[in-house]
Order: sequence, then C-alpha cells, then structure tokens
Amino acid sequence: MTTCIPAGTGKLHFRARDFNAQGCRKASWVTFSELSWSLGVSKFLQIQRCNSSQNPINESSKPFRTITSSSLSDGSTKYFDFTVIGSGVAGLRYALEVAKYGSVAVITKAEPHESNTNYAQGGVSAVLCPSDSVESHVQDTIVAGAYLCDEETVRVVCTEGPERIRELIAMGASFDHGEDGNLHLAREGGHSHHRIVHAADMTGREIERALLEAVLKDPNIFMFQHHFAIDLLTSQDGSETLCLGVDTLNTKTLEVIRFISKVTLLASGGAGQIYPTTTNPPVATGDGIAMAHRAQAVVSNMEFVQFHPTALADEGLPVKPSKPRENAFLITEAVRGDGGILYNLDMERFMPLYDERAELAPRDVVARSIDDQLKKRNEKYVLLDISHKPRNKILSHFPNIAAECLRGGLDITRQPIPVVPAAHYMCGGVRAGLHGETNVQGLYVAGEVACTGLHEANRLASNSLLEALVFARRAVQPSIDHMKSSSLDFSASTWWSRPVVPMSLERNVINKILTITREVRKELQSIMWNYVGIVRSTTRLEAAEQKIHDLEAKWEDYLFRLGWEPTMVGLEACEMRNFFCCAKMVVSSALARHESRGLHYTIDFPHVEESERLPTIIFPCSSVKSTWSSRQLHSQPIC
Repeated sequence: MTTCIPAGTGKLHFRARDFNAQGCRKASWVTFSELSWSLGVSKFLQIQRCNSSQNPINESSKPFRTITSSSLSDGSTKYFDFTVIGSGVAGLRYALEVAKYGSVAVITKAEPHESNTNYAQGGVSAVLCPSDSVESHVQDTIVAGAYLCDEETVRVVCTEGPERIRELIAMGASFDHGEDGNLHLAREGGHSHHRIVHAADMTGREIERALLEAVLKDPNIFMFQHHFAIDLLTSQDGSETLCLGVDTLNTKTLEVIRFISKVTLLASGGAGQIYPTTTNPPVATGDGIAMAHRAQAVVSNMEFVQFHPTALADEGLPVKPSKPRENAFLITEAVRGDGGILYNLDMERFMPLYDERAELAPRDVVARSIDDQLKKRNEKYVLLDISHKPRNKILSHFPNIAAECLRGGLDITRQPIPVVPAAHYMCGGVRAGLHGETNVQGLYVAGEVACTGLHEANRLASNSLLEALVFARRAVQPSIDHMKSSSLDFSASTWWSRPVVPMSLERNVINKILTITREVRKELQSIMWNYVGIVRSTTRLEAAEQKIHDLEAKWEDYLFRLGWEPTMVGLEACEMRNFFCCAKMVVSSALARHESRGLHYTIDFPHVEESERLPTIIFPCSSVKSTWSSRQLHSQPIC
C-alpha cells in the first residue's frame, strides 16, 4: 500500500506504530523501494515466528474438493471453499461471484439484513451523467480525503463504479428515475456534480434486498445467521501468516462452530458502537478489525473516525421516543444536497461562517462547525431546514425521514429537523491492496472493515457503498486463484484449541459478568465520546489512553476472579474484548498523528503538515503479556 506520494519519488515511506500491552507507542520509519499499494501489502510485513511442525496447509496433498450442493460437516466443524464474514453489500456481492466456483458460507452476527448497508440512506456515487467525469469524481474524493488518499485506488474505484451500478440494476435493484426516464442523480456534500444513485432515502435497504434475494436462490451459498465470529484461525508457514477459517459462536444454541476454508473474506463492517451515539446498528462493534489485528493483519488509519453531522436529535422532537434508540436515526447527506440549510436555535444560518461551500462542505467540516456552535452556545442540537422546498418533492425524496420525524410529532415539510453529530463510519481498518488482499495469506477484506486507500482522512459522501461493491468484485479472481492453488488437510480443524462456552460457571456468576460488562461498555463509550470525539487534544487523548487501560485491566481482573478463563466465550464479553481492541487503536493512532487532517482535528496541532501526509500503520504485536482483547484465544508459540 502506498501513501498519496507524487509519482516518481522512487521510495514510499510508512510510519509504523507498534503497540504493546501497556498501550505504549514506538514510532519508527520504514522505507520500501518500488513498493506499490496493490503489490506491497503482503510484502512489507514480515512476522518472525516459529515454523509449525504440523502446518495444516499441505500443497502436495489431495486437493479439497469443491462442493456444489452442500458443505462438509462433522457437526461442530464445517468445511467450505470460501467463508464470508458479514452479510452487507460487500459480503453478499462477493459471495454471489465466488459461488460460481465453490461452496460459500456466509456468516452473519444477527439477521442477514442487519448490517450498516441496510441503514445507508443516501445512495451510491458513480459517474453516470455526460456532464460529469471520472476525473471530477477522483478530485472530489481526494479533496474530501484531505489529500491522504491513494490516487491509484481512487481512480480504480471511480472508473469501475458505473459498471458495478449497472450490475446491481441487472440483478433487480430498483433506483429512482427522473421524469426523463433516466436515473435520478442527487448531489451531496463534497461532490461537484449530481452523481448519487438512490432509492428514495432507503438506498442501502434496496441494495440489500436485491442481493439477499439472489443469495437465497443460489444453491452454493449457505447462510449462517446468529453466528458471532470469535477469532480467525491462523497458522504460520515460515514468515507468512495463513488464514484457514474462523471460530464462531451460535448465539441461539450457544455452540462453538468452527469453519475451515481455503479463503476468508472479512466484510464485517465498522466499529461505530464504541461511541455512545452512533448511526451504526448494534452489531457494529469492531469485531472484524479486532479479529484481524489479533490474527497479525496490518491495520491502518484508525484515528479517522467519521462523525455524520446530522443524526436526528430526539430531545428536539415534540414527542420524545418512549425508550432510547439502539442507534441514532440518520438524516442523510442528501437533505443538505437537496437544499437543506443549517441553523442554530435562533434560526441564524452558520455554515457560511465556516466554509465557502456552506452546507455542501465535506462531512468533517460540517460536523466540526456544528460542534463549535453547540459548545459556544451551550445548546444540544442545531436545526436542518428543508421546508422551503415543495412538499411533494420532500416526501418523494425523503419518505423514510419524513415518516420517522412524524412519529416524533414533527412535519419536515413545515418544520426544521433537530440534528446532532453522531459516530458514523470508520475510515481506517484492515489494510488492503487493490484486490482486497491483506498481509495474511487467504484473508481478503472489503467494505467498512477495510482500509483501501480510497477514503483515508475523510470519506466522501456515498463513496462507501461504491467502495464495497468495487472491492468485493476485485477480490473475486485472486480468491478463486488462491482457492484452486491451495489444499487443506482435513485434520486442520484439530490444530487449534476450541473456545468454550462457560457452562461450568453458575448462573449468578454469569449475571454478575453480564452486569459489569454492560457497565464497562457504557463507561468506555463515554470515554471515547468525551475524550476522543470530533475535536481532540493531546492531554485528553493521553487521559483516554490511561482511562481505557485502567478500565480494561479492572474488567479483566473482575472476570478472571469470578472464574472466567481466557478460552471462554460469550457474546457480550467477546464484543467488549473487541471494543477495547478497537478503542485502543483509535486512541494510539490519534496520539501518533501530530497534525489536523480530515476527521482528525487536534487543538495542539491545528494545521495540516505536509510531513505528516502519510498513513498511520499499526503493525501486529506480540501476544506476550498482552491483554485478553489483544490476543487470539488459540495463540500459537512465538519465537
């Protein structure tokens, strides 16, 4: 992977952050000659570990046969050619393609439709209008990404995007059309042209519907719902780390189910739930990023957390919800793109004071502007007004938002919408090449869990579904090649100790663990919101680092004193483990960036620094003396 370095520099530089159990940071510079984003991912990390004397990969053994009608299974272990973790747009689109070549397991934490994709309102950005151009889309993306984006990646995504949209339409996805019969293209903040393909304000739901229908009809795809992914199964082949599947917990039956496969795609979404106010569904607890980190995958740019500027502020509604929401209700970027204006509670328009693009500025700018207004005026929300537009157009473009607000006693065709920023999207994630490859052999990533070089310091509106579609397709051919070239020894499933459900613990002990875990979860979320939010400082980040360290140590000590063991698994305990892992990476990455760029704004380094125009790289760390959240349950010996 590369940074956005001008062509012809000859060398690419990576700033590496290495974390130990105490959260200390060691910064070093690593230089690689002639290393490209797409080719360098699996080369720049060399983890020196012992060779396994019983390596499950055996290239000379009889190839694992391709299953066309059912998976091989011995009950608690299942064998597939491909395992997909996540049922959003990236995972489903990939599954439909690789299913033409072998058996596919799609593992989803809850119901198949419960993903960030399903909550995406705005749409998918793509160049589909003659007056628009790929070059314009590229430039808009790079400007929004604060010039940290990898230009090659951006160009690939913007070029391939239109074809991915046409594929969705051919599969049955229905998007809005204008009076001329052509696709209706909306405009959102940061875009210079109308290029957002949408299905009213429920685009993600429509895409998810079309993909799920196709998946359920495919005889080679097997959906495993309510299976929580615990840890990736990895082995060492010399200096290479190999991924051979994943351990899961069936949260309905409380059985540990092991999936052995030649290829694994991680498409598990983001980590918005590490903040108390987020547009992400409850399943977005950073599981994929944390699992990949524990499996020795390189993670990048975790400091760049996008806060959507306009989530519905329930306390500003005439009729308050009867109970707190599990996730904030999103007011899509398209409302501002369609002419919505932001006001403070005195009905003073404020965005022109902060940016000449006003309401059409990128999300990071708008979110910081709202945050500034709220702090200066000691108010809890601002107002987004679209009521000056024709009623019929408002209701046709934003029917879902209109209905939700009406449930709260507010008519958006007559009244402004109370809004407040909320955690929305992780621009950082598992570092990937141009085909979704990671430094772990057999492990590919796509969607929000990945850091591909497209978004970097800030995501341009409606580029997320686009990225997921493009990288899901780009990961297909190398995945097929890897599947055909590798062989699995059926005894592979025995090389790792199995996680255990804590049946030996008494019910009152389990209840105590659940109670403390829920309290710790809220406390961690509070720390992240108060100390690692939209505007940061070194002092507050260091305080957050210490608070998180102490909280994690206190939680683990409490669990282990009650009889919990490191190999035990439970949904809430394992989610908490992933919360800590992701939160620590966000804080440490933020402390390591000594500038303000895109989504990372710190009052101690308020300006952009050219010397800092580099990705933050989190190298895998030793599991020796690490916390429970930072190591695999089945860790193998390290030299």
